[in-house]
Amino acid sequence: PVTAGSIVVPYGHAIGNEKWRGSEIAQRLQGKIRLIFEDGLGLVDFHLSNRTCILYISEADLVSGDEFKRRLVRFRNASSLRGIVIAEKTQISDQYFSAVQKLVVLELGMVLLPVANQGEASQLITQLVSFCVRELSRERSSNPFLRKQYSQLAEPAVLRTVQQIPGVGKTKALLLLRRFGSIHQLCNASVKELELAVGQTVAQQTYSF
Repeated sequence: PVTAGSIVVPYGHAIGNEKWRGSEIAQRLQGKIRLIFEDGLGLVDFHLSNRTCILYISEADLVSGDEFKRRLVRFRNASSLRGIVIAEKTQISDQYFSAVQKLVVLELGMVLLPVANQGEASQLITQLVSFCVRELSRERSSNPFLRKQYSQLAEPAVLRTVQQIPGVGKTKALLLLRRFGSIHQLCNASVKELELAVGQTVAQQTYSF
């Protein structure tokens, strides 16, 4: 597994695992971001910056068994990188999705983003690369003597994940994140606690989800 600092991602680029060369994701990313392929990325599929990476779970991975779970646990145990999990949620893989959600979000404390296909995944990766570039630019321009804290609220990936909850739009997602601070805490909140942030109906939907 790759640890933070051992992979250097050039500014505005992404590094893809060699196995993705020629894939639909790679083809769709061409012209949108600068993508370099490398062998030896281990468990990681795409590096978006020196500290953010993507682990991709395909429909086939979800259906074929537990290998992807072992991979995620190995990554979490061995890496200090910020890992974002992108998983294909289709009609076929839908039945397995709640177990994936429980593992990724609750047990491993990582961000999970569902996509319908590789085309949608490529759009998401493009947005995440842009975010990493903006984050790095802010760091470079800030006072080097001030330690700047980046709140999870600033992460489009986290906001997007909360917006997957039925009845939760951008405003309510922000309210929930402001109140609970992280997806992990949000998942462990009681209905009563949720009601204080978003009212009874959405609280119940959030709790059920």
